[in-house]
Formats: sequence, structure tokens, C-alpha cells
Amino acid sequence: KSLPEECHLANDDNGKMTSSLDKVNDAMTLMPQEPFHKEQNLNNGMQTIDKDAFYVNQREIEAHQVNLQNLCRICGGSFKNDPCKRSHPVHGPVDDEMQALLRKKERKATSWPDLLNKVFKIDVREDMDTIHPTNFCHNCWSVIQRKFSNVPCEVYFPRKGTMEWHPHSTSCDVCGTSSHGIKRKKQDPSPQGGKRLRIIAERARKVMYARSQKQVNNKSIMKKITNCKKIHLSTKMLTVDYPVDFVKSISCQICEHILADPVETTCKHLFCRLCILKCLKIIGSYCPSCRYPCFPTDLVNPVRSFLSILNTLAVRCPVKDSHEEVTLGKYSHHLSSHKEKKE
Repeated sequence: KSLPEECHLANDDNGKMTSSLDKVNDAMTLMPQEPFHKEQNLNNGMQTIDKDAFYVNQREIEAHQVNLQNLCRICGGSFKNDPCKRSHPVHGPVDDEMQALLRKKERKATSWPDLLNKVFKIDVREDMDTIHPTNFCHNCWSVIQRKFSNVPCEVYFPRKGTMEWHPHSTSCDVCGTSSHGIKRKKQDPSPQGGKRLRIIAERARKVMYARSQKQVNNKSIMKKITNCKKIHLSTKMLTVDYPVDFVKSISCQICEHILADPVETTCKHLFCRLCILKCLKIIGSYCPSCRYPCFPTDLVNPVRSFLSILNTLAVRCPVKDSHEEVTLGKYSHHLSSHKEKKE
């Protein structure tokens, strides 16, 4: 072909290409923009849903924290059940009443976390406000008090163990139960003994009660005989709350006061000299504790080491507005000094 013809064919091809491109552009302009707008709307909707879910979760967590403030950290009970609505902070120093009791017991714990760890075996130092309550109820406070005091009564603790706290979830036990406390798990009924065992136990209880009543009556008679309240010191005057067995060992077995001029019988029982002499004269020549034969000539002084321990015991000064502590060995000299000041 000649050159003019080739140029003419190339121009025709270029014209066709441009016309097809123009048609594609027109079609793109004429196509609807709905899918793009739909995707954009879906993204915006998802963002709003996420924001709403975030706000709902935040509200639930805040409500969960409010509910936690009404529950006890230890037993899970509600403070609303207490008519006085008493509560105590988990963190912080011990109150004055508990501090006085701990001083009497010679304990060094001064903060609630230490005491809770000793009594309930709970470490509250790593607690989180979003999971754990920050207060405990007065019932658990009384459990701690009776743990360190010699109160001979049963302490009611509402659970076998302490509460386990978990973060907020859809099946949360805390939310909705703050008014009456978290429900306890059902305990298996204790197996009852046979009828024969119950009859034996009842008989033994009656025999023990009769014996104890007889001993109480004998002690009350002996106390009336001695009548030494104004002379001898009560064990309540001791500044330290010693164990019961130790207090019994330093007290007279007749008047139950602190031993004054103690004497020992041949059966190794200790009495105040005045008390035992009065009882031997009126009741008869036998030991008031075990009824072993005993005479005034059999009475001897206890060992020196026991007397030295007895004389080092600290007692309170009986004078009003006097908070002094005096050893038992210097007690009579201390009283005489008070009398001299009055004179």
C-alpha cells in the first residue's frame, strides 16, 4: 500500500479508539453511585453501634461499682440488712476500740489489711475498685473482735469461706443482688447420728450438768466463807489479757482472786493463805479442789521462781483518775504512797 493510504487507515483506527473511550466514560457517568454510598452508610452505622456499646458497658461497670459499695468484702452480705448500716474500710488504720483490744492482747497489728490477713487469710492490698468492695460489714468486725477477746459465745459467720470476686460480666452475681447480698451456696445437710447415740449423748450431758451445778454450789459456799473481795485483788485488774489457763494458775482456787500470800498443799494446789485456813476450819481437813486430806501444818510456800513470776505481774492502780500500772510486788507500797498523799 502507498503511504497516504496507511496514514488514512491509522487515523480511522485512532478515531474508533477515541469514540469507544468516550462511550465508556459516558457509561461510568451514567452508572448510579448507590453501592459506594451504601458502604459509607454501613461504616457510619458500625461506628455508632460501637460507641453505643462502649457507653452501655461503661454504664454497666459504673453500676457494678455502685453495687459493690453496698456489699461486704469478706462475706458478701449487704449493708442494708444492718439496721444501723455500719461498715468499716478495708484499707486504713484500725479503729480505737479494736486498737485498745489489740494493746491488751499485746498484738502489733495496726492496720485492717494485717488483721484481715491474720483472721480471714485474705490479702486486700492488691484489690481493685472495679472488682472488689472497699468496705466490710460490722458482723465480720465482731468476728475479728471475738477472735482476739475471750468471749465464750459462738460467733456467727455467714459463710464457710470468704467471697471470691470476679470482674463484671453478663452473668454477674453482684448486679441485682446488692439489696439483699449475694446468695449463698446450698450446704449439704449434716448426717444425723443414730437414736442410740443421741440417747447416750443426752444422758452424758445431764450428768455433766449436774456435776457442774454441784461444783458451782460448793464454790459459792466457799466464797461466802472466805468473803475476801475487799482484801484480795480481782483477776480483772491485770493489765494484760493472759490466757485462761495462766490466769487460773495465778489465782486462788477458792476465791478466784489473784493469789495473796500463796501456799501450796501436798496435792500441789495453790490457795491464798487466809482462804484455805478459813475453809479448813469450817468445812474440814481436806483440799477444796480434790478433797485430798490436808491439814494447816501441811501448807508450804511455793517455789521461788513461781513467786518471782507472780510479783512481776502488772496490775492497774485502783485509785480513781489514775492510769498507772504497778507490779504486784510493789502494789502495797504504791497504795501506801497514795494514802500518804491524801493525808
